[in-house]
Amino acid sequence: MNFHTENFYAVWREGCRAVNGLREDGSPPPEKLLQAVWLHQRLRRDQLKTADGKSVRVLHPGFASAEGGPDFCGAVLQFENDQPVSGDVEIDLQTSGWRAHGHDQNANFQNVILHVVWAEIQSPRSKAQSSPITLPLQNVLDAPLAELALALENESGLPAALRGKCAAPLRELSEPQLAELLHAAAQVRFQNKARAMLARARNSGWEQVLWENLFRGLGYKHNVWPMQNLAETKARWTRGADSAFEIQARLFGLSSLLPNELTRAQKIADTFLRRAWDFWWRDRDEFESCRLPRAVWKFHGLRPANHPQRRLALAAHWLASENLVSQIEAWGAAELPAKKWAAALHEIFQVEHDEFWSWHWTFQSARLAKPQPLLGGARVTDLAVNVVLPWLWIRAWEGGNEKILRAVERRFFAWPAAEDNAVLKLARQRLLGTASPRILTGAAQQQGLLQIVRDFCEHANAVCADCHFPDLVRGWSAPANVSPRVEPVANA
Repeated sequence: MNFHTENFYAVWREGCRAVNGLREDGSPPPEKLLQAVWLHQRLRRDQLKTADGKSVRVLHPGFASAEGGPDFCGAVLQFENDQPVSGDVEIDLQTSGWRAHGHDQNANFQNVILHVVWAEIQSPRSKAQSSPITLPLQNVLDAPLAELALALENESGLPAALRGKCAAPLRELSEPQLAELLHAAAQVRFQNKARAMLARARNSGWEQVLWENLFRGLGYKHNVWPMQNLAETKARWTRGADSAFEIQARLFGLSSLLPNELTRAQKIADTFLRRAWDFWWRDRDEFESCRLPRAVWKFHGLRPANHPQRRLALAAHWLASENLVSQIEAWGAAELPAKKWAAALHEIFQVEHDEFWSWHWTFQSARLAKPQPLLGGARVTDLAVNVVLPWLWIRAWEGGNEKILRAVERRFFAWPAAEDNAVLKLARQRLLGTASPRILTGAAQQQGLLQIVRDFCEHANAVCADCHFPDLVRGWSAPANVSPRVEPVANA
């Protein structure tokens, strides 16, 4: 079974990419692709070794810089069993790039703690003492280069202002044609996510990759990597924990998010905090190697409901239930009416009550006037579209289960729209000529629009130079009777 069987959008995409020139014979990939590999950590992360043989644990890959200087700022890394360190990461194809590009003489690069390269050419002993530690990636990718190029080369984020030459030909499409185009683009995006899960599952197993992606989903865009790092060591720190509270205490300790001082104002918070500390002190030494530094977490711009303390509290309930994975599998196989899909999944993920977290956003926040759910409907949609459905689909694809495969596809393409965001707003304005979110009738159409932006808009300059997408749209002739394959259901 082929991922892109008879998908015209996949053919367009591959025809406009240079992946056919990528070879698996050791030739270096484009530096932009290497940057994307690092940003998305498409690596066998438990096998990373520096050029001099030291293990590397990537607690956070850092934030891509668009203002000169190192490629990534604020990375948090751990070498061997040393304390984690924070600094910058520079990406080059060869070790010699450090001196050839003048980084050794540039003050902006003085905080670089890791030089990520495609291949180590020089002997470590011959390198200048001022060179940072080097990490070659050539032998630790989690998929072939050509596959990574299609999945990642356009995933660097949206530019400040989207280009708009395709707006005119897109307006000329009929509603069914636009729906078919977005459907095909969404299918590519969906399968890319599924393929990344497959690559990880081959090393760690299906259940583990599900937990890692669920944790990532709870991290939102700010705290994806610390959440994933906690999930990667789950098998170690869940041993012997018999309740959601005990798992919470371990997670708060492992994440370094357990406050060191009592609030001195809230008796219920102080009682909960004392209990958590009492439990964590007993386990601290045993799980010290799994602990993250507090510096890996980002709190700026977070809504109180999205604070990582609260997200970890929810994850602890999922882990304590012991049957979450089997419930998700049963949900994927159940023949439910379309309007009950979201509600049934919400019921699996929602926690009815938590003695502390139903009443508090964080340890320090005041008690709420009324209890709040630990998971909202919008987050269920994000988990469904980005985690649950791709995971169910790729398992069915790998196992050749055509019935489940098609059932999952129907759910994905019929899922109600997710919450709107700034990226979608700008994409609609520049590509579709409208600020109204109603033009995108479901989550899949939102996903399809985002895929078009990443595949084509980011390959052109501000005036759309050399972008093939407008011409492809003009030359495309969908069948006259084409219609959206699945109508989205109403929001629950």
